[in-house]
Parts: sequence; C-alpha cells; structure tokens
Amino acid sequence: MNLTSLRRCAGAALLALSSVAASAADLTVSAAASLTNAFKELGPAFEAQNPGTSVVFNFAASDALLAQIVKGAPADVFASADQEAMDRAAAQNVLATGSRRNFVSNTLVMIAPSDSALGLKAPADLLKPEVKRVAIGNPASVPVGRYTKGSLEAAKLWTAVEPKAVLAQSVRQALDYVARGEVEAGFVYATDAAIMKDKVKAVATIPTDTPITYPIAAISASPNPDAARKWLDFVLTPAAQAVLARHGFGKP
Repeated sequence: MNLTSLRRCAGAALLALSSVAASAADLTVSAAASLTNAFKELGPAFEAQNPGTSVVFNFAASDALLAQIVKGAPADVFASADQEAMDRAAAQNVLATGSRRNFVSNTLVMIAPSDSALGLKAPADLLKPEVKRVAIGNPASVPVGRYTKGSLEAAKLWTAVEPKAVLAQSVRQALDYVARGEVEAGFVYATDAAIMKDKVKAVATIPTDTPITYPIAAISASPNPDAARKWLDFVLTPAAQAVLARHGFGKP
C-alpha cells in the first residue's frame, strides 16, 4: 500500500471515529405520538442547556416504540401515553432501574370534522345511522385505543360502535382521519384535537376508568445514560412543564 492509500485509509478511519463520537452525543427519545409538538419545542431548550448533545426524536404509538426498543433499536428514553405500555417495558427489563416517573396527564375527547352537521354531542350519538365510520386507535397496540375501548365498554356502547371502527395505528392517524373528513367522528387526546382546531372540533370529553398519565423512563441499554437522566429531570422542571401545559397537558 502506497503513502497516498495509507493517508486515505487514515482519513476514512478518522471520519468514522468522528461519526461515532457525534452519534454518541445524540440523545434518542422514543415518545408517544401525542407528545410530538411539545417535545419538538422542548428539544432546542434542552440542547441549549446541554452543549454538545443533540436530541433525536422517534415518535410513534407507544406499543410500536416498545417493540423497537425490545428488538434493540437505539433509544435512551421511552415516554409512553399509558401505564400499560410502560409496565410491559418494565416486565421485559428494558428500563433503567429507578428511572420511571409520571410527567404529564391528558384527557380523552370525541371529535368530529369542524364542518360536521350531525350534531354529535356524546358517544351514544355514534349509534346514529348517519355515523358510518369512527376513527379509533387500535386497542391492541395504541394507548388511546385502549382508553377508548374501555370507556365505550363502560357505557355499554363498544359492541355497537366496534363495527364502525376505522382502526388507526397512532393517535395522530386517528386525528388525520377526522381532519380529512374520512370518518364522521373519532377519539383522540385533548392535546391532539387542539392542534387542528380549524379542521376538527371536540364534541365531548370522555371519562376514563383510569387517569391518563404519561410515564417516562431511561432505557437500561442507553448509549447515553447521563443525558437520558438529564432529560428525565428536564421534563419535570417548571420551564418544561410550562411548555407542556401550553400544549394542553396537565400535571402528572
């Protein structure tokens, strides 16, 4: 190998090392889809307080995120929209010991397209023949779907509404179905309804058997455990809680 080739190899090695170092400074936060807007606002504030650390977000339904983490996808922090998904994460030993905590709460609402003339005011109105499609998060994999199914079961409406269900893979997908007028109604969190006030309207607040609280935890295999712990502390600071409240989230 000549000198030029050696220099090229050395340069390539240094580039690879710098890439590894840069990725090592990334903080990967896997968070429930409903946290998208709030967390995207919090990211730059965290980076400003922690020079050299870049926050990388991965937003999806909580169950989908957990499946990724269990399969070894890089993640430092997991924020779920319900306790069930986090309980499963704990059962599968992917959480850093003692890191789990609740950091916000939310509310379930029934929504309709903003121009709907059906006069929907309560879940019982979904039985109207004019209501043919209802967007519901898939209860098997989406927390908002589990809350919705539980509430409709408690009201003895699930059996009648289920045949009309258009199952969504995340709360944001359910929101989009309603916003585009592809369904007559849907169920989302109040925070999601608030980001599309021009396209959807909340017609009813839906009680849930258990409070909608969001847990967050560090991942045991985190490549960046120090930054992960800092993020957990950060989201509970008064400044971060104020941002979350502005996006419609309540206290944990």
